[in-house]
Amino acid sequence: MKEFVISEVKAETAVLVGLITKDQDEEKTKEYLDELEFLADTAGAVTVKRFTQRVAGPSSVTYVGKGKLQEIRDYIQAEEEAEREVGMVIFDDELTAKQIRNIEAELKVKILDRTSLILDIFAMRAQTANAKAQVELAQYRYMLPRLQRLWTHLERQGGGSGSGGGKGSVGLRGPGETQLEMDRRIILHRITLLKQRLAEIDQQKSTQRKNRGRLIRVALVGYTNVGKSTIMNLLSKSEVFAENKLFATLDTTVRKVIVGNLPFLLADTVGFIRKLPTDLIDSFKSTLDETREADLLLHVVDISHPDFEEQIRVVENTLKDLGCADKPSMIVFNKIDAYRWVEKESDDLTAPTRENVSLDELKRTWMAKLQENCIFISAKEKTNMDEFRETVYRKVRELHVQKYPYNDFLYPADFE
Repeated sequence: MKEFVISEVKAETAVLVGLITKDQDEEKTKEYLDELEFLADTAGAVTVKRFTQRVAGPSSVTYVGKGKLQEIRDYIQAEEEAEREVGMVIFDDELTAKQIRNIEAELKVKILDRTSLILDIFAMRAQTANAKAQVELAQYRYMLPRLQRLWTHLERQGGGSGSGGGKGSVGLRGPGETQLEMDRRIILHRITLLKQRLAEIDQQKSTQRKNRGRLIRVALVGYTNVGKSTIMNLLSKSEVFAENKLFATLDTTVRKVIVGNLPFLLADTVGFIRKLPTDLIDSFKSTLDETREADLLLHVVDISHPDFEEQIRVVENTLKDLGCADKPSMIVFNKIDAYRWVEKESDDLTAPTRENVSLDELKRTWMAKLQENCIFISAKEKTNMDEFRETVYRKVRELHVQKYPYNDFLYPADFE
């Protein structure tokens, strides 16, 4: 009888590259590369090495300097000699077509930038026709200005009348240029079709939103992987996909939730991230419309993340770009079970740790003063969820009375 052996699929290895500049110090670059490594892990790649360079700004030719590029090349060659192949090199900023072409010629491995990596993850995560169309549109928009590098191998194959290419000859276009123009037309046509399809979907969703009745709309917003879907599951008692990966949620999920006999609509939206590609924001307009049309924003923050303050600023800036900065909102500090206290200047030899920082102590920190409506919870451990529900209830009820003053909806006297 034959025995079938299932061989383990070897994960692709990646090298990360970032810059230390006057606008991005070494600590910030490390945080960005930590996030880039998490992105690579989400995409299924294993990071084996990081390279950083201190420069005034990125090189327009190769992003990093020639010496650093040679150092990266030497590392890749050494790994190949040791039979440890490097699958790709990922750069922490968006690269131009010229930079990609020059870097590929030097390193001779697959080159990705932060944007293309995020697009790859979005393509993996897209499940519905809407999400797939949004991702495809963003991919084509990213690809369009970078088409030229795909046809550089044909640049010298041009021919035509007067094959010597003399000074006065016009001749026919070379095949490289012809193919480039064909691809450009195909992509532009595809972009037009995708825009039309998304406009139709947007119209359908807009009609759906108008037919939802006189209910307050609440949207969960925040950085990616802060626990929005877990909170959604707890409040709506549904099973929205939640995973400890970046961009686990792409499609907006809307559920009717009843808290204290008060119904409202709760939307789980796509997470934000630093250096989020503009093309993605534009492509995901219909998804982000749930945020734009919400009456209340629950800004979920992963308090256990070492750089959660920066994440708050990223989300606030993105909401400002979407025209949502003035909406009623509440900050929800999630994952307090994983929070680690950082004691900066203390003479106390027994500085607080996550095991001995109580909920009451968190409420007395500067974080609780960030906003009037602020609450600390752990959705995973279901810590302080009763107070969270009561706070949401009071806010939704207040908005409902303001928006529908003549509605004959009967509210219970107190939250139950």
